[in-house]
Amino acid sequence: MRQFLAPFFLLIGFVAFSQESTFVTGKVLNAANDVPIENAHVVNLNQVKGAVTTEEGDFEIPAKVNDTLYFSYLGFKSIRVRVTNDWLKYGAVKVKMTELGIALEEVVVRPVQLTGYLEIDAKNIPIYENYRYSISGLNQGYEGGDQSPNAVSRVLGAVFNPADALYNIFGKQPKQMRKLREMKQDDEIRRLLQSKFDRQTLMAVLQIDRMDIDEILRRCDYSKDFIRTANDLQILDAMSGCYEEYKVLNR
Repeated sequence: MRQFLAPFFLLIGFVAFSQESTFVTGKVLNAANDVPIENAHVVNLNQVKGAVTTEEGDFEIPAKVNDTLYFSYLGFKSIRVRVTNDWLKYGAVKVKMTELGIALEEVVVRPVQLTGYLEIDAKNIPIYENYRYSISGLNQGYEGGDQSPNAVSRVLGAVFNPADALYNIFGKQPKQMRKLREMKQDDEIRRLLQSKFDRQTLMAVLQIDRMDIDEILRRCDYSKDFIRTANDLQILDAMSGCYEEYKVLNR
């Protein structure tokens, strides 16, 4: 009997070990000249873990077979790489990123011309009328956008009818939306999002497109100015807060 149990427990131990996450390593290079890329961001889309490359382009990140790693760096095309058995078996791999050709169009800056007369200058200075409303019982306020007679009613409608307003996005993507919490808990991902404004990492992790992100924020009554100018970390926090309130109010 003991001779039978020993191999049985060894087998269970081997299976449990094989299912545990390990670390994969690699080096990120510029595809044009094989120069290492420092501070490139690596995100495990399955485990929602992040890492940053060193001065030599090296990185290490938790991953297991079939996890997808998302590589991004300013000025380079973002890529996805699937973790394979060979990667785990043979160690570090080289990931080459292709530089983007970005042509900047001419930007005309029109400063506000002040006359020195208060009555005239007060009319010339642009005013951004975006209002946030705080509702008792909720930890987060809501932006009503431009001042208008129905601003408050739009906010209340979005909060007290979340099933009607947000189900098409939140209700159909429950697993992806749960990743919002995991993203907020990973310091590397938060640092990455704080410096980005393109929504690419958010779209990759949550598996939704830019239109969905904008629609979520509009349904939660965030202003056009916020949606257009906020960095990706602010967008993450806004979506996360709205999603948590949606879950509570939709019970």
